[in-house]
Amino acid sequence: MRHGKYPFVIGFLFAPVTLYVVFVIAPYAQAFQISMTNWRGLSAPQWVGFDNYRRLLDDGRFWQAVQHHGVLLLALPLITIAIALFFAFLLNVGGRSVGGQRQGVRGSKFYRVVFFFPQVLAVAIIAVLFQMVYRPNESGLINGVLMKFGLDPVLFLVRPNLALWSIIAVLVWQAVGFYVVLFSAGMASIPGEIYEAAEMDGASKVMLFFRVTLPLLWDTLQVAWVYLGIAAFDAFAIVAVLSVDSGGPDGATTVLAVEIYRNAFVYSKYGYASAMGVALFFLTLTFAALTLRLTKRESVEY
Repeated sequence: MRHGKYPFVIGFLFAPVTLYVVFVIAPYAQAFQISMTNWRGLSAPQWVGFDNYRRLLDDGRFWQAVQHHGVLLLALPLITIAIALFFAFLLNVGGRSVGGQRQGVRGSKFYRVVFFFPQVLAVAIIAVLFQMVYRPNESGLINGVLMKFGLDPVLFLVRPNLALWSIIAVLVWQAVGFYVVLFSAGMASIPGEIYEAAEMDGASKVMLFFRVTLPLLWDTLQVAWVYLGIAAFDAFAIVAVLSVDSGGPDGATTVLAVEIYRNAFVYSKYGYASAMGVALFFLTLTFAALTLRLTKRESVEY
């Protein structure tokens, strides 16, 4: 530090910044470059400019995937955050007050472990598990119960109007546990005196949730919404393993990540797949920026 703080800081930042440039920035720049070519992986790439992006505008499969991302962007964050907030509130504030401190419901520590359990499983394993849950015969968990009661089996992953929502249900199930823990950590940092004062003023548990908990958790909710939105732009592993024919039936569950994989590694259209990847990059970046901008508000002091 005797020679100045800037050389000291630069010395520590040099290695991580170099690694970030080499392994993050450089691949992004290369993807932009490849998207301007018709490279098929074997011959030398030929420069085609913005032809791949013009093809995207007329590609029905691309727009079908974008439409599915729109559904995911609405359904996945809303459902996941609503369920996670409900469970986190029960586990932290939903019980009775002991010594002036709000307690969770009985067995809340055990429930935290149960809710977090899906997070320790690989996403591909979760998809394989739900293949068994959604099987359209007696060996399926849901249809096995339905058939025992004399009901017809439900073709969750075969019917186009049910397939996407069946996959959304899996994504929600997989994500809820993490956000229960995240929101629980946020609620644990809220002083108990605030809840006690609100209860003395006659606030019910519903009012405690909407008037106390939600405003004080706003920053955490904002982060959760961004993370879930980014997850909605991915969903590759679940869709690739769980859906019929990786995005079927007839594209009813396809997403951009699946289309990128198909164009690159099945059709060997690396330039076109890179153009899709660039489009996905800007869609994700735009969503994150808009979300942070629209949900920005002053922090509540406590």
